[in-house]
Amino acid sequence: MIKIVVLVLLFLGGAALLIAFNYTYSDGNRAGYIQKFSNKGWICKTHEGELAMTTVPGVAPILWSFSVSDPKVASQLSQIVGKRLVLHYKEYRYLPTTCFGETAYFVDHVEIVE
Repeated sequence: MIKIVVLVLLFLGGAALLIAFNYTYSDGNRAGYIQKFSNKGWICKTHEGELAMTTVPGVAPILWSFSVSDPKVASQLSQIVGKRLVLHYKEYRYLPTTCFGETAYFVDHVEIVE
């Protein structure tokens, strides 16, 4: 009986992780300037950044924190820090640890705005 309960709990935990990693809560675009981008973490290294979104010049920007899991996108972002760009992101809620990223927002595509 205990084996069945443990097996059911493992199955439910695996199903919850499968849902958390494969279904997005939301996705969209944010425009602004990359203010900070770094590779951080003690054990699990993740790419983390901040996008400064300004509506009009002279107004304090709104900072939006994001994570990047794709090394190709991380390399592209590290080369264009300081330029105006549009980031496409997907939001994943309820990820179990910060080993995947410190935020729920994962950038998967970058467009430079001239």
